[in-house]
Amino acid sequence: MDVTSFKKRVRDHAGIHDLMHQYMYALTHQIVQAGACNRLHTMEERCARWLLMMHDRTDKKNSTFPLTQEFLAEMLGVRRATVNLAIGMLKNAGFIQYVRGQITIVDRAGLESASCPCYDLIRKEYQLLHGE
Repeated sequence: MDVTSFKKRVRDHAGIHDLMHQYMYALTHQIVQAGACNRLHTMEERCARWLLMMHDRTDKKNSTFPLTQEFLAEMLGVRRATVNLAIGMLKNAGFIQYVRGQITIVDRAGLESASCPCYDLIRKEYQLLHGE
């Protein structure tokens, strides 16, 4: 859909307009929360939060998704070696498996316990958006 058609749909349909505003609110909340998280929480907690958010946005029936340490380092704003340590800690705890660019969530509840409280705050905003 081109931009002009999209804008027309949003303008003409109150439901789409409202949904877009709710999504923007949730996204803004996520960005602000992630900024605070980057300042306050450990790399392991932040890594767990990011993996959980990725898992939420994929097919939950398949707990394996492609993800390199280099990409995760870029997303978290740290060096690859730092991500390697955090992934190693989560792997040793039995929460994930990591093999050549593939992450598998083995113990989601455990990964949630390793995450900082920011994950739950962000997740709740998106659940409100989806009416959950």
